Amino acid sequence: MHLFFLSDRLIVILNSIDAVSDRDFVMEFLSANAITAVHLSRLGEEWVLWASEEFGFITPSDSVSTGSSIMPQKKNPDPMELVRGKSARVIGDLVTLLTLCKGLPHAYNRDLQEDKEPVFDSVKTILGMLEVSAEFALNITFNRDRIQKALPAGHLDATTLADYLVNKGVPFRTSHDIVGRAVALCTSKNCQLLDLSLDELRSINPVFDEHVYEYLGVENAINKFSSYGSTGSACVASQLDYWTKKLEIK
Repeated sequence: MHLFFLSDRLIVILNSIDAVSDRDFVMEFLSANAITAVHLSRLGEEWVLWASEEFGFITPSDSVSTGSSIMPQKKNPDPMELVRGKSARVIGDLVTLLTLCKGLPHAYNRDLQEDKEPVFDSVKTILGMLEVSAEFALNITFNRDRIQKALPAGHLDATTLADYLVNKGVPFRTSHDIVGRAVALCTSKNCQLLDLSLDELRSINPVFDEHVYEYLGVENAINKFSSYGSTGSACVASQLDYWTKKLEIK
């Protein structure tokens, strides 16, 4: 019988062949690191996009950005580009171990000596990614005006307009068509749904009444999403409060 300790729990491995040949615990550890790396990479991708001229949603401070070798005006979010790139390395460490073990017969084989390098590399890399991501998050400024101006694009309130129609008893299939025609009218007039008059909406379908404007506009649309875990303002505030307490953020 082989024993080992995991935190404060005693783990008993009942089979000696399994004890010397099993590397599931390493695979699980590297898998957790790889999943974490993927999440950090996705976050990094968003921040890189948001820092671009096309978006301009965030501005990294000088301490977490670099200049361009040819364009003096540029501020590049290089740390998050590197985090995004390093994720491939952590994923590779997991694949290395899986590939190492896939063809081994049971009992101990000297091949298993190769399990150390991917573990050490994965730990070192993921710790660096976490540290860099945290530092970057503390040193960015959200450009609220730029974000606010971008929100109406794409008619975000089209979904809540469809919800309004469904609440009035219109089948969603029909609501989808009505809203599509309303959006087409906005496109032809180069305006938002909120800008359409009640007469214009009723020309599409007479079901509309003055309460429709409670569903239109970015702020109204966002606040209509009130189910658990949704993106409504109250729900997001609740989530922020939960994580602030859980992570003991001062």
